[in-house]
Amino acid sequence: MAKRLHARRLDGIDHNPWVEFLKLASEFDVVNLGQGFPDFPPPDFALEALQHAVSGDFMLNQYTKAFVIIIEPFFDCYEPMTLMAGGLPVFVSLKPSPAQDGELDSSSNWQLDPMELASKFTSRTKALVLNTPNNPLGKVFSKPELELVASLCQQHDVVCIADEVYQWLVYDQCQHISIASLPGMWERTLTIGSAGKTFSATGWKVGWVLGPDRLLKHLRTVHQNSVFHCPTQGQAAVAQSFEREQQHFGQPSSYFVQLPRAVQRNRDHMVHSLQSVGMRPVVPQGSYFLITDISDFKRKMPDLPGAADEPYDRRFVKWMIKNKGLMAIPVSIFCSPPHQEVFDHYIRFCFMKDESTLQAMDKKLQKWKEGPR
Repeated sequence: MAKRLHARRLDGIDHNPWVEFLKLASEFDVVNLGQGFPDFPPPDFALEALQHAVSGDFMLNQYTKAFVIIIEPFFDCYEPMTLMAGGLPVFVSLKPSPAQDGELDSSSNWQLDPMELASKFTSRTKALVLNTPNNPLGKVFSKPELELVASLCQQHDVVCIADEVYQWLVYDQCQHISIASLPGMWERTLTIGSAGKTFSATGWKVGWVLGPDRLLKHLRTVHQNSVFHCPTQGQAAVAQSFEREQQHFGQPSSYFVQLPRAVQRNRDHMVHSLQSVGMRPVVPQGSYFLITDISDFKRKMPDLPGAADEPYDRRFVKWMIKNKGLMAIPVSIFCSPPHQEVFDHYIRFCFMKDESTLQAMDKKLQKWKEGPR
């Protein structure tokens, strides 16, 4: 018998669906609306801060099975990260309620069932992962929803891991509320932020965690003993960028004011464009992304090529890449295996793109609209 060379908890998490769709997209002339990276540069002040950090202070270059509840759809790394840490993911789904006649669907219509959520907590539950604004849905959790989560976390002595990397990207006068700001939650919440999303510099890979020292001391220990390279200059540039934003906060000159206004225009542009070919977008309250319902295509084209057990959204995205020159990401990859079929009539697009990319999308969609269905 061959000697086992890896931990059993790693079984089944080696497959990366992103690689599959990116490889396919590279073989065709596509407009990439699947990946969540801006194809425009960060603001000038952030780039200047990075230049200063790289060329300035020399010292910056020196050596310096618990249950985890995951709300789905979820960013796909949550599950393998939980498994690699030795935890057991427990999933609870957001469920859509129908939009009013004549109205576009909204991410605000996707809600947790309070009874179902409560049923997921047991004496073995140690953490809950909350992503707001949510990727891929774009849902911004309301204060009553956050209060429900907070009350259950306090009742069962559970740590909340709050992924709030899109906190500055909210639309339609929607308000992002950090769950750590609710009574009794600071002491049991780890809040995650990202410079990539905050300053449109996803390649810098700079992030942070806020929380009480009793929790952060354990993160520092893990970090100290597992990560031996830090993007020091990027960290310095991010710090300087935040100092700049602090001076402009709430003013028209603030990047945190300018960026969501510009991105909301992109969102509205994409919503309108996707409707032209028969898709039904779910209008997001925040984030880089929107999902769109492809149920009409599933009814008209149920037999797209692919394995018999492959979710429809994955087959549809492959068909769209090859035949329509557009790339998106199937939403089923953001769901646990038992629930993938429930979400297999949605695909995710990224609207955090330059105007030229949106124009290229429009050309592809116009050809799609005029061509055979």
